[in-house]
Amino acid sequence: MRDIRQGGYVARLALGPEDVARAQALRAAAFLGDEAASDADEHDAQCLHVLVEEARSGRLLCCFRVLMLDGGAGVARSYSARFYDLTALEAFEGRMAEMGRFCVAPGQRDADILRLAWAAMTRLVDDHGVAMLFGCSSFKGVEAAPYLDAFAVLGARHLAPRRWWPRVKAPSVFRFAERLRRHKPDLKAAMRHMPPLLRTYLMMGGWVSDHAVIDRQMGTLHVFTGVEISAIPAARRRLLRALAG
Repeated sequence: MRDIRQGGYVARLALGPEDVARAQALRAAAFLGDEAASDADEHDAQCLHVLVEEARSGRLLCCFRVLMLDGGAGVARSYSARFYDLTALEAFEGRMAEMGRFCVAPGQRDADILRLAWAAMTRLVDDHGVAMLFGCSSFKGVEAAPYLDAFAVLGARHLAPRRWWPRVKAPSVFRFAERLRRHKPDLKAAMRHMPPLLRTYLMMGGWVSDHAVIDRQMGTLHVFTGVEISAIPAARRRLLRALAG
């Protein structure tokens, strides 16, 4: 992937172990609240790592990792497969990419950072001929109560197609589609509490599992999220490719 420069920021691939270590440190700060720690696991060695930096200073502002798969037969290698039964996706024939550990540096709220990250993801999707993008979208904390409106909207409008249905695997889950079937959500509150990454997936025609995993190790609730590239609305595809350059 070629570097992408926009608005004082640059998105690029990690060039070696030092860059990956910087990403792992940012992940620890964002997910664990510990700036001195490192969030690392066995999946890092299999992935491409994307960094979004301040062009002038080189300060790391955002990062994510991408696992490329030739098709659904390899989905068991993904991080998501630790938490969800993805047997249905084994039948997917196109190339797949798992987007994971997406985070922005604490205190950074410039929307251009998120836009540039998605521009980089778009370029990777195009460069590698990816047909499905998937991952885990996280809500901060392990209590569902603050997010009931958001979960009710997901259950009513954005569940996965039956042919790709992610089933329960994790020992601790919140079955929101079943539990909130009669919950009438406040739509403004739902959107306010929807994580930015998940909002972007949904705008691209994305879908989610019918349950959230309670991940106490990471201190999050997360839902499996997927989007078939061919289903992204044409206007959204044009916008993403314009950002990617």
